[in-house]
Amino acid sequence: MELITLYHGSGEKIEFPEIRKTKYTKDFSWGFYCTNSYEQAKRWAERRREEGVINFYSYHKDLSLNILKFETMTDEWLDFIASCRVGKIHNYDIVEGPMADDTVWNFVNDYLNNIISKKVFWEYAKFKHPTHQISFHTIRALNCLRFERSERIHG
Repeated sequence: MELITLYHGSGEKIEFPEIRKTKYTKDFSWGFYCTNSYEQAKRWAERRREEGVINFYSYHKDLSLNILKFETMTDEWLDFIASCRVGKIHNYDIVEGPMADDTVWNFVNDYLNNIISKKVFWEYAKFKHPTHQISFHTIRALNCLRFERSERIHG
């Protein structure tokens, strides 16, 4: 079984990840979000705080789970994110794919509000750097993660 290292940037050590319902939904709805990029996790950890923490997890994929994976930004990815961002719930245990960062989210929002077309969205989005996120939406999905350690970083 292949183990993959994932990172979660935060303001605290998170030995036991949780799924929390919050005021705003994220790209793939409510869930516990990780990335395979240390640098991206570091940006998450430094966001709006003086000290951050990067949590390291071993991830083993459980093929019996309902997993949705987007290899790249596609029309299907855009529609899925748009649906999640307006509060629609899905039945996936794990969702993986590119991240709509703040800039891309502004484009998604413009698309949702019919300010720009899907074609214009793709023209804007093609200049963005690749990102990665994987979100865990059920307790069974969280069981695929094993906390390894955490590391403090200073902004």
